[in-house]
Amino acid sequence: VQLQASGGGLVQAGGSLRLSCAASGRFLRFRTMGWYRQAPGKERELVSTISSSGDTNLADSVKGRFTISADNASKTVYLQMNTLKPEDTAVYYCNIRMPDRTLIWGQGTLVTVSS
Repeated sequence: VQLQASGGGLVQAGGSLRLSCAASGRFLRFRTMGWYRQAPGKERELVSTISSSGDTNLADSVKGRFTISADNASKTVYLQMNTLKPEDTAVYYCNIRMPDRTLIWGQGTLVTVSS
């Protein structure tokens, strides 16, 4: 299984971006797909996850601004990010947790929010 993330870029504060992460490879089910981020000098932190049944989890810092969704048919997870703040600047990583709890990471995509 491989993950391909896209959608990062440079945006002004208050703007929006939509990240995508497409999973490829032979698998039928997954436990969760999600997004983490890592800002310079900081540890990687959870942004949001979504289960195969659609249950979502959002970090408090992004509630009301970010929305996670998934298209199970195309095995793609999206992160809609609105009202972006400079503190959202980070490399965003997607991951997928398989039924056997194996966790697979995609490459990061850089999001830069200018003030």
